[in-house]
Formats: sequence, structure tokens, C-alpha cells
Amino acid sequence: MFEKVLLKNMDHPESHTIGAYEAAGGYKALATVLKKYTPDEVIKQVKASNLRGRGGAGFPTGLKWSFVPKDSAKIPYLCCNADEGEPGTFKDRALMEKDPHMMIEGMIIAAYAIGAKIAYIYIRGEYELCINRVEKAIKDATEKEYLGADILKSGFALEVYVHRGAGAYICGEETALLESIEGRRAQPKLKPPFPAISGLYDCPTVINNVETFACLPHIFERGVDWFCSIGPEGSPGPKLFCLSGQINKPGLYEAPMGITMREMIEEYGGGACSGQVKAVIPGGVSAPMFPVSDLDIKLDFESLAAAGSMLGSAGVIVLDDSACVVNTITRITEFFNHESCGKCTPCREGLDWCAKILRRLESGDGKLEDLDQLEALCSTIFGNSFCALGVGASWALQAALKHFRAEFVQHIEEKGCPFH
Repeated sequence: MFEKVLLKNMDHPESHTIGAYEAAGGYKALATVLKKYTPDEVIKQVKASNLRGRGGAGFPTGLKWSFVPKDSAKIPYLCCNADEGEPGTFKDRALMEKDPHMMIEGMIIAAYAIGAKIAYIYIRGEYELCINRVEKAIKDATEKEYLGADILKSGFALEVYVHRGAGAYICGEETALLESIEGRRAQPKLKPPFPAISGLYDCPTVINNVETFACLPHIFERGVDWFCSIGPEGSPGPKLFCLSGQINKPGLYEAPMGITMREMIEEYGGGACSGQVKAVIPGGVSAPMFPVSDLDIKLDFESLAAAGSMLGSAGVIVLDDSACVVNTITRITEFFNHESCGKCTPCREGLDWCAKILRRLESGDGKLEDLDQLEALCSTIFGNSFCALGVGASWALQAALKHFRAEFVQHIEEKGCPFH
């Protein structure tokens, strides 16, 4: 059985409190970092660990930090993306509710590395318990001098603030998140410049995910070699997987990356409800789905990318053989159409047309030409939007059409859904 790292404190009834966190060894890594490492050495250690972002794209964390200019006259900022708007994802919520100090300790280490004096945690407004516990954790950490003007008498100072989001999916995109913090409408900005050069208030800014920050204390407590020993070389470290859908044991599981979808479903999830898997979405609804024939693909960044999908937020959604893929992809496309900020035409117009055609197919009024039209729309949307929302939406639809085209044709020929 895999040793729990990120979830190690979850069963403690007071795991969210600073007392329980300190009793489990919390903030010792921070003390070690401030005493033994320079900021540049911290970045080198994180680079050596090959910690990759746990929020979606899997970008190397240390490399992202190294982009912050050393000679800028502007002070850098640190932001934690705790918006977690991807359907099928709930790992960051669990970390903030049950163990918020792990994230905060990681944020302090990151802020020290890049020289940030102010940090923001952007939490979606629906996460009321998360907000309450994170705010209490910040207050308690400040009282214990883990935050404030002179952290652990090191001379390093950091203030952390919580910013509530209003539930818009687009705020998970890092430049839209920054626009929201600044009080403007949350719309993605054209890159470059990237936030590491010009981000919050036009200052250098590093943005990482809750789970990414939560990994940092363990890297400095147990060492780079230990972290790299977990999982495959290109995707090391412990990983949280959100298992949901038509599965017997849905829940949040910690495992090394590199396990297969089949292992995740059978060993952790107890198998599909009906006993037969039809499809698996491996990384939240923006990740292209796989048919049952691909269940032995590994759940890590490289393997999923090579197979035409992505790990994303590691929201593993299982569909059994009672599920209708047309219905599922219709709901997914409607979600993305609703959540599109409307800034760019391919996403704003293209997804709306995709949703209309899919609703027509689902209701039994579709034609075979509609499938070609959907393919053409996906090709137009993919790669032509400001941010990854259009990419994920069109990619997900393309995969459904590729692997389950016969099911779409069946809806057309039978003039309705055969699964209802």
C-alpha cells in the first residue's frame, strides 16, 4: 500500500489546526529552508525534484520560478490558484479543508525563493469552509511567526491574503485570475508577456496550484532523492486522484503517478457500477476520454500526452456501459459554452454551435452531416482561442467523436437516445 504523504493528516479530527500540523512535523521544513538555503538554492532544489504543476498543464515548478527576473525594480507577487473549477476535481478542496497549513508552508517556501513579500490565495466563493479554515490558518500562522514581518527571526517577511472568486470557471486560467484579483472582468490576456515577467499589477508573479504548494514541505523535509523515487522519472512525486462517476468507491486517493487507469478503477475504485467500463476521462472534463480498450494507459503526464489526452487536474471520471456518451459530451460542451468568457470568437461562437448541434443529436433530430460539422467546428476552435478553455472543450468533443462515432450514428438512425 502506498504511503500517504499529502493525505497523511486527513484522519486526524483536528487536522486543520496549527497544533495538529506542528505535532505532525509541520513547519519544520520551513525552518530548515530559512536556515540552510538561499533563495536560489531553493529554486535549484525544486528544479532537481522535477516537481511539476498539479493544476493542469504539468509545467516544471522550479523552472517557472526561475523565470522571475532577479534585477527587476518591481516587487514579485505569489498567487495560489485555489479556484478548482474543473468538473470532477475536488482535491484542493480537501487539502484546504483538512490540512491548510501544508499549503501555507509551501507558499512561504515559494515566496522566499522568488522574493515575494505579498501572496494571494484565490479561492472560489462556494468553498466557504475552505475560506474559513484558510483564513484561520493564516491568522494562527501569523501568531506563531510563520507569517508576518520577521518569519522565525530570519528577516524574511510575507503577508498572505485570501481573495474570494465568484465561481467563474475562467478564473482558473492564470491571467484571468490576476485580472479578477485586480478588480476587472476575468478574461485571459494574450501571452507573452507571461505572468513571471508581467503579472499582478504588472509585476513579476508566480502562480501555482494548492497541491503543488503542498508538495514543497515534503521535498525539503525528506529530500529530492526521496521525491524522485516516487513514480516515473518524468512525473515524480505523490499525486492526488479524484475518482468519480459510475464507480463503486468514488473518492480522493493518493497514489504515485504511473499507475494505469485500470489499476485506479479496480484497485482503488472497486470497479465500475455495472461491472463494465465504457469510457474514462482521465483529467477533468477538458481531458479527452478513452474507451475501455485503453485502460492500461498510465496516469502520468508523458503517457497521457502520448496517448492524446492529459492528466490535467487528475479528475478521473468513469462511465460504465449504461452511460450515453452523446449525453455526456453534450453536458460537457454546454458547460464550456456557458463558462466561456466570450472574449474570442472561436470559443464564443464555435462552442455555442457545437452545443446546439449536440442537443439536436441527443434529441433524435440530428443528421449524419452534423458529425462532419462538429469535426469542422472543433478544428476551428482548437488552438485559436486566447486560453485553454476552447482547446479543452474541442479536444474533449473530438475524442468522443473519434472513439464513439457509432454511438452518435445510432442516435441519428434510431432518432433518439438508446440509453434512456
